[in-house]
Amino acid sequence: MASKRIVVAYSGGLDTSFNIMYLTRELGYEVYAACADTGGFSPEQLRRNEENAYKLGAVSYVTLDVKDEYYARSLRYMVFGNVLRGGTYPISVSSERIFQAIAIARYAREVGASAIAHGSTGAGNDQVRFDMTFQVMCPEMEIVTLTRDKALSRQEEVDYLNAHGFPADFAKLKYSYNVGLWGTSICGGELLDSAQGLPEEAYLKPLTKTGHETVRLGFEKGELVSVDGKAYGHVAAIQALETRVDGYGLGRDIHVGDTIIGIKGRVGFEAAAPMLIIAAHKYLEKYTLSKWQQYWKDQVGTWYGMFLHESQYLEPVMRDIEAMLESSQRHVTGTVIAEIGPKHFEMVGVESAEDLVKTKFGEYGEMQKGWTAEDAKGFIKVLSTPLRVYYNRHEDEAL
Repeated sequence: MASKRIVVAYSGGLDTSFNIMYLTRELGYEVYAACADTGGFSPEQLRRNEENAYKLGAVSYVTLDVKDEYYARSLRYMVFGNVLRGGTYPISVSSERIFQAIAIARYAREVGASAIAHGSTGAGNDQVRFDMTFQVMCPEMEIVTLTRDKALSRQEEVDYLNAHGFPADFAKLKYSYNVGLWGTSICGGELLDSAQGLPEEAYLKPLTKTGHETVRLGFEKGELVSVDGKAYGHVAAIQALETRVDGYGLGRDIHVGDTIIGIKGRVGFEAAAPMLIIAAHKYLEKYTLSKWQQYWKDQVGTWYGMFLHESQYLEPVMRDIEAMLESSQRHVTGTVIAEIGPKHFEMVGVESAEDLVKTKFGEYGEMQKGWTAEDAKGFIKVLSTPLRVYYNRHEDEAL
């Protein structure tokens, strides 16, 4: 019955599994389960999701591959803007949630659903991201959020699934993880205590390597296109770099920030490839952009990251910011040489035909070729004029 058709944003976790069964058994919905994959699912997980969705009562299941769209419409601009929330976090989860929501909303309209459901609780950011996206993209549809509206505990959901023939073994783990193309976030455990950090065992990718290696990251107009000289597609380049540096424990940190709903929170993360890409990209920009390009990019990049985190991706100004960021990348081409080691990386140098360091005007600290000594002295005198005028009037303030 089309009037009772509902699309459930299905991740395979406890909340969304409960949603499928309850909506089917108790509320009589015809459930279409949709898993929007932004890079966080293995083929085995997707196969298991499909199998479980039907066991839970869904009449249809689909995996929506959103990785390329996620990169093209968001990640590339996050790299262009060197986006790190609070100067720390590459906003791994918040950016992908928007595109999962967009994909689910699009699918719901395609199948003629009258309602759409997600498993977010009332305590976090994701409820805002899903609800806002659905309200804009499919305002005619009812939004159903059982976990939030019923204030359900994990145990209540587990007991319900078990009682109706679905052996739920969703154990409450010390840590909760969200794995995606742009890094893994970690919540819970020691992060609930502001005085503690995360132990080694909290990370999904353990530190196993010693020594140091050199990695070469090739960029074309601001986008990563090669790793150690081997060319890749954009999504594949991120994945290849992640594999290349695995074992060094790179890209780990703890972000402390403000949630959309107003409380502060801590999230740990490991994002080796994103942190390396952003660091290398910003380093290449130092060689290829003017100082004012870099300055204004920092300003709009900060705004872009903030709006993305706070569920404002669909705000029209975001398209304007993206246009500015993309324009700024027309000369950001070259190879960045980085040295990596256990829990550490640093940028060594660049090779680029767009390098502004080497010019006919001279070499910093060595030799000027574009002006004379008298030109320099005259420039300095003119530059100092405002200060000389001020202190001539206010001698008592001179240091």
